[in-house]
Formats: sequence, structure tokens, C-alpha cells
Amino acid sequence: MSNLSELFKLSAAERVQLAQDLWDSVASEPDRMPPLSQAQKNEIDRRLADHVVNPANIESWGDVRDRLWLRIG
Repeated sequence: MSNLSELFKLSAAERVQLAQDLWDSVASEPDRMPPLSQAQKNEIDRRLADHVVNPANIESWGDVRDRLWLRIG
């Protein structure tokens, strides 16, 4: 695809898959990831602290992904 307007012709599911594929390609190179902001670090700390207090309050990535696919399906 040569330009952005072509990408918007994809279905919602195709665009989500493209976004996931792009993110996976970025995440596969952790040394090239942009640094986290202080707000992002604070949010990670908050979520970790919540998990320590409520370890059973979790959802697997598979469950989250399936729920999201159902929304756009």
C-alpha cells in the first residue's frame, strides 16, 4: 500500500491486525523503543502495586484479545 488513504480502505479487523503487527515489530526491538515518560512509569508502578494487593484480579491477554475481536467483528 502506497499511502495512508489506502490503509483506511481496510476493514476494522484488518486495521487492528495491522496495528498489532506493527506494534509486534516495534516490540521485537526493545533497545530501539522510546523511553517511558514519568507518567507511564507511575502508571506501571500503580498497576503493579494493585496486582500485589489483588493478585487474582487478572485477565489473560487471550481473553482481552478475544473480547476486543468480538467488539469489532
